Amino acid sequence: MTAPTPFGPLEFQLVLLRRMADHQPDLVEDARHELSASLAEMREANRRWQAMVRAPRGRGALRRYRSVLGEPETSVRRTVGDLECDALLWPLPLWPDLRFEVMAGPGGAVWNEWLVRAPGLPGPGLRTAADLRPWSCTVDEVARAFEGARPMEGSAPTRWALAVTDPADGRSHVAEFTWGLFQRLLPGPAR
Repeated sequence: MTAPTPFGPLEFQLVLLRRMADHQPDLVEDARHELSASLAEMREANRRWQAMVRAPRGRGALRRYRSVLGEPETSVRRTVGDLECDALLWPLPLWPDLRFEVMAGPGGAVWNEWLVRAPGLPGPGLRTAADLRPWSCTVDEVARAFEGARPMEGSAPTRWALAVTDPADGRSHVAEFTWGLFQRLLPGPAR
């Protein structure tokens, strides 16, 4: 019996892609080929990740990320409201302009985990809903670009949604994100 291969950044990227495949299967297929990974390898990476997450005596979330991704490229102390936390950032080869960010509170409790723009790199110019293209922007970038953007409950774990109004025509939309990366724009509720 052979030991399983180590679970590292490649496998973690496959886990992120697995959830994104629900909304952007063609982009995921291209990315999977770029990583030289098969569908079976993507499924196996997801299976192993879920086993780590659900293990009764597994590592805590922050230790799990460190064991899979190594030491973070950057760690910054942040204040959110009146609470302090650490933002840890890791590069992922598939998205060179982004970083995987884990926000950890006191004692290492993970508060949030998603893709963000790499520090110092400009985001896309977002002025109207037409500028929102899959995998082009993050939750934070859309929230800042669309005045009055409101957070909504995502449809599953690792998913977020924002209610936005297009300044070009006043129409409401729902911007959906997986792991913090924009996936699709849906019509919003009638106003």
